[in-house]
Formats: sequence, structure tokens, C-alpha cells
Amino acid sequence: MSSFLSRWLVVFIAAGVMVALLPGMTPIGDPPVAGVAAFAFFMAIINASIKPIVHMLALPFSILSFGLVALIINWLFMRLASWLALSIFGMGVVIQGFLWSVLGSLIMAVVSSLVGGIIGD
Repeated sequence: MSSFLSRWLVVFIAAGVMVALLPGMTPIGDPPVAGVAAFAFFMAIINASIKPIVHMLALPFSILSFGLVALIINWLFMRLASWLALSIFGMGVVIQGFLWSVLGSLIMAVVSSLVGGIIGD
């Protein structure tokens, strides 16, 4: 359980940086940090459960398309986390489009690897 909490904290910090840097990401909630936390919660669940399986199944298509399928999968997972957070908690992060999602996933990857390295996750 503590591993999931540390993973959620890393994703929360990365999502906070992503929302702060990108104008195409809008936090919904009162306070907005709660929306980012709800979004990060579902991103952590998706990253821990179904993302590795889907990426493994889509690996041949991702190789053939030079990574385009991986970008589409990341976009779909970010949209799924946003939809789940908004549907269940009434707060989350609204993603304005595919380009913002791609930029957001790049920022989240860099920040989460930096923060994960610092806290030892």
C-alpha cells in the first residue's frame, strides 16, 4: 500500500507541474489541487494495472508506427483518468485535445522520473 501511495504522490507532483505549465489542461475542483489529486489518483491506478498490459499487446503496432500507437494509448489513458475523476469525484483535470495530452504525458514522464529518483520510488 505504501508503494501505491508513493507512486500516487509522484504522479500527483507530475500532474501538478503539467497543469501549471500547459494552458490546455484545466483543473476542475474546489480547490483546484483537489482536482489534480483526483486525476493523479486514477492515473496511478491505470499506470499500475492496465497500462503495462495494453502497451505490451500494442508493442508490434507501436514499433510499426514509430511510437504513434503509444502516444494514442497515453492519450486514451489520460482521457480515461480525466473522465473517471470527473464522473466519480466531480473534480479532475480537463484535457483540451490530443496535442495537450501528448505534451502533458511528456512533462509527466520527465517530472515523475525526476521526482521518483529523488524520493527513491
